Amino acid sequence: MAHRRRDVLDHAVELLDTHGLAALTMRRLGSELGVQPSAIYHHFASKQELLAAVADEVLARGGRPRTAVEWDDRLREVCTELRLAMLACTDGADVVATVWAFGLGAAGPVTELEKVLTDAGAPEELAAVAARTLLHYVFGHAFEEQTARQAVGLGAVERSLESLPDFDLGLDLVVDGLRARLA
Repeated sequence: MAHRRRDVLDHAVELLDTHGLAALTMRRLGSELGVQPSAIYHHFASKQELLAAVADEVLARGGRPRTAVEWDDRLREVCTELRLAMLACTDGADVVATVWAFGLGAAGPVTELEKVLTDAGAPEELAAVAARTLLHYVFGHAFEEQTARQAVGLGAVERSLESLPDFDLGLDLVVDGLRARLA
């Protein structure tokens, strides 16, 4: 049975969400789709290209309409959406952060954060550093939260999930620092 690129991508996201990143291999994806792994390469030239598409899809599925007007609220909106999108998929934080770090995709959030900051009057260099700082905060928080939840869920560790850092408070600290810089 012939599969379209969309079919392969949708199944890859489902495989990731069901079994985690370690299970997302070209061989397993091909097997579950009833094709040879080489058929997957017809749609995605490499595993890295597939992972980039998966990361972008995870972000797209978590997309929400923008409603905030003030720049600081716009930053919070983008960061919260990014966090929730990554947490909505097993190993989503790992995939999205890795793809972004490798420069393969998942660039939408940082581009949007930079635009919000330049619209608020931040010089281009400050906007770039601030956007990456926000991105690193969200990636780190989501990765810790996702990893802790998975470990607790599997019974691998005993940890109170209430001990996870408060996302909103941490985000407010970064935004307050930016507000001081832009004043």
